Amino acid sequence: MSTKRITIPVSSTVGKVTVAYDVPANATCLLTLAHGAGAGMDHSFMVSLAESLSAAHIGTLRFNFPFAENKKGRPDTPAVAHATIEAAINKARDLFPDLPLFAAGKSFGGRMSSQYLSTHPEAEVKGIVFYGFPLHPAGKPSIDRAEHLKDVKVPMLFLQGTKDTLAQWDLIEEVCGSLKKAKLVKLEGADHSFKAGKQDTMSMLVKATTDWIGQVLKL
Repeated sequence: MSTKRITIPVSSTVGKVTVAYDVPANATCLLTLAHGAGAGMDHSFMVSLAESLSAAHIGTLRFNFPFAENKKGRPDTPAVAHATIEAAINKARDLFPDLPLFAAGKSFGGRMSSQYLSTHPEAEVKGIVFYGFPLHPAGKPSIDRAEHLKDVKVPMLFLQGTKDTLAQWDLIEEVCGSLKKAKLVKLEGADHSFKAGKQDTMSMLVKATTDWIGQVLKL
């Protein structure tokens, strides 16, 4: 994978974050790929996902949130996270203006991306992919965190494990069923980290992503 790394400014108060992008010559589209609350963009899951998507002709632009960039334990406030996502989307569009652009994220990164899109309908993205939407804290079932999703104007793909403790299955099913533009893909037996025994869940995630993007773009 020929990954290029640069830094981009978020704002004068927040500073800069690292971006890593890999866009194969035959890319059909580009995903901004936001990491979760527990690790940065170079976590093994994020790197493996980017490599696997690249092999499937999907370019990615991973980026750190400031808390990960500065090695702080507590995730950024939504305002800072949203500003970082905006900077990443703008950089992706600047670098590859001819590629259809999608937003995507693991857990916290996906939720922050959808929050941003819910208040910025002018953002020129074709859709959003959630690699495990964190619907509620573990052990506290609720759908409050999904309230903003009704304001997202683009198609949404939810990739969820049935043993995800941050998204009780019947609740995520209810949420997606209420959203006209949402598609829910079930990964049987997978937890929030997409571990499911000996199953190759990465291949499942990439296939579901590729198939859905093909439908959105009518490839």
